[in-house]
This record gives sequence, structure tokens and C-alpha cells, in this order.
Amino acid sequence: MDRLLTVRFYNPQEKAVWDDLVTRSAGGTFLFLRDYMEYHASRFTDYSLLIYKKERPIALFPANRQDDTVISHGGLTYGGIVTAPETSTAQILDIFDALTTFLRQAGCRHLIYKCVPYIYQRYPHAGDLYALYRAGAARIACNLSATVEPARRPAFAELRRRGMKKALHAGVTISESDNFAPFWEILTHNLQEKFDTSPVHSLEEILLLHNRFPDRIKLYTATLNGTTVAGTVIYDTGEVAHAQYICTSPEGKQTGALDLLFARLIETTYAGHRYFDFGISTERNGDFLNTGLMTQKEGFGARGTLYEIYRVEL
Repeated sequence: MDRLLTVRFYNPQEKAVWDDLVTRSAGGTFLFLRDYMEYHASRFTDYSLLIYKKERPIALFPANRQDDTVISHGGLTYGGIVTAPETSTAQILDIFDALTTFLRQAGCRHLIYKCVPYIYQRYPHAGDLYALYRAGAARIACNLSATVEPARRPAFAELRRRGMKKALHAGVTISESDNFAPFWEILTHNLQEKFDTSPVHSLEEILLLHNRFPDRIKLYTATLNGTTVAGTVIYDTGEVAHAQYICTSPEGKQTGALDLLFARLIETTYAGHRYFDFGISTERNGDFLNTGLMTQKEGFGARGTLYEIYRVEL
């Protein structure tokens, strides 16, 4: 392990240092920026770390602590070690060793490591996966998402094309919207009815985040006769457009509104992005695949992408 490395707890005075490193990194997205992470600070005991070589910050680790377990990060879809672009694989291994040594000395017994899926990485960057392997990490979750490459996707399935035509014939229109309330009403109702749960974000929280990141978090809706019948909230990392929330009303489902909405986003709005990601179609950490939902997404030319989580015994 590199003896010049030091691991420190994140200090709010280092916000500019943290955000700059996220922005320059290979695998950091706006979800790692402090203005995003801290919207739900009251729910988690922050345990974020900065790794320095001498006095130069070279890596960071978004995390929270729960008893004797450190999670990277409980409030984020993915996490892990975020490094400066010039960091070599050998340095990543040293950073991982320094990080786990620090956690062990702090009395932590377990590390839950959420990997950044490759689609969010600006160039190949899997040194942390190799470090996990060397540490004997156990994979505890393997969720399957559905991802489209707009530039070279397969043709839309016939069922999806029929849905688009039905929506156009019914007069469904697609547009970006700042009015989240009608969409959130449909979303909340659907989640409550189908899964007895609620959206991860409240309406107030998603509005807060939208206002903080207006170019990154956007709502697109399908409307019929002036009424929202379907929609999706897109998290735009610059290279990936990720559908954070998707929902439709009974009328929207009947008219094929989602088919028209996603066709427009994939073919036009985000045609220049490397990937369009629909999000996971699995439950129970990947043990159950909702094949109907996955098939629907694959009808737009999507194919599987893994969201993996590992456990390291410290």
C-alpha cells in the first residue's frame, strides 16, 4: 500500500474540492455532487471520505455508515471509489487498500460497495472491480437494467410501433414539462396500488433537485386533451439518459402513450447520447426478473446492463 496516501472524512469546507474531482473523474456523475447527495442528509449518517496523496486529492468515496457497516451510498443507485482521470490501476488498488484499512481501524466490519455500471463511465475504468475480486468480495445483488444505444439500436418491435401509431391517432402529444404534480399523482397511485410503496423522492424533493439541476433532471410527459396520461423523469448525466421514474394512467396505457414518449426520446431528444437507460426490471436484489417489463423495454431496442453490489468483510 502506498504510504503517501491518507484517508480523511469529508468536511463541508472541501465541497469545491469534492465537486471538482467528481466532475473530472472517469465514473462520477452529478449524483455524487454534494448538492445532490445532501438533499437527503437527514436520512443517513454521512461517512464520505476523501483520499489524498500528500496534499493532493486523488479519490473520493461517497458513503454512509449504519452501525458497523459502511455503504457506498445508501441513498444512491450506485457509488464506489471515484478517482481523478490520471489514476492508474495500480493506484486504484492502493486506494482500495488504504480505504479498507481506514474503515477497519474505525471499527467497521462490513463494506457494501455499489459499483458504477460501465455505461456511466466516460472511458474503461474497472480497477475497483478487480480490487473487489482481490479482497474476496461477495456479490450480493445483481440487478438487470435495460439499455439502448441510440446510434446502433435494433428496430423497435412491432408491438411498440403499433402503440406509437395508436397514440398518434388518439392525439397524444409529447413535451418537456415543469409541472411535476400531475405526474407524481399518477406515479404515487401506481406504486401504492401495485407494490404498496411510494416514490423514493417526495414531490417536494424532486422539485428541489430539479431546481438545483435543471439541465440534468427533466420531466417529459404525454398528454391527451390537456391531461397528463404518462411520463418519465430523466436523469441526464451527459452521456446517459436514465429513466428514473416511469408511469402511465389507465388512459395512457390504453392509448399507447409510453410507446410514443420513449420513441420520441430515443429517436430525437437523446439520439446523440451514448446510452438511454430504462432502469432495472428486477426485484429482491436481482433474484426475480419481471420478464414482462423487461420485454417491453427490449421492444425499444434495449438490452441488459448490470447494476452490481458487493460485500467486503473487513
